[in-house]
Amino acid sequence: MLKLYGFSVSNYYNMVKLALLEKGVPFEEVPFYAGTSPDSLAISPRGKVPVLRTEQGFINETAVILEFIEQSQNGIPLLPSDPFERAQVLAVAKEIELYIELPARACYPQAFFGMQVPDAIRDKTKTELLAGFAALGRHGKFAPYVAGDSLSIADLYFLYSVPLACAVAHKLFDIDLLAEMPAARALLERLEQNPNVQRIAADKEAAMPAFMAMVASKK
Repeated sequence: MLKLYGFSVSNYYNMVKLALLEKGVPFEEVPFYAGTSPDSLAISPRGKVPVLRTEQGFINETAVILEFIEQSQNGIPLLPSDPFERAQVLAVAKEIELYIELPARACYPQAFFGMQVPDAIRDKTKTELLAGFAALGRHGKFAPYVAGDSLSIADLYFLYSVPLACAVAHKLFDIDLLAEMPAARALLERLEQNPNVQRIAADKEAAMPAFMAMVASKK
């Protein structure tokens, strides 16, 4: 059986978890915060989550894990079979990661954990988020899913990146990044009704107190 290493507060962990649940793949969750200890680095070379343990060994990096699941497991496809359409889905997913998730992440400490972020970083995040959402508006189809008429890997990145970025923009810049994207807002609302998404949200809520306590202990 596949084993998913990580923790329920991680958005990247939840992308992989939703893929497994949607495809109906049996798996076991293994609590793992990673880090820099020799034991952790033996599992995750960069000390990050998630990590997927297979019969052959460990696989790290979310995008690689998702493609492995798609290629090796049955269930509903999360990538089109046509090479061009497949590339479009992966491009939108990569754009969300590079131009929305990562810029927002730079300001997570101030938005969510009560720490201060330098003005230069906040300014850079604001500029990049505005450009990233503009790109999503141009490339995303929202018909009704991000990349077309069916759930795909692009939706996993969208669901677990966009709300966090919107929270950062609202808290730090008083900006509604979805103000001009009603179809994207409607898709988020639709995805939140998915039973597997609701299960993941409940697991995250249950894990949050321990996670916040761990963060507080490191300040």
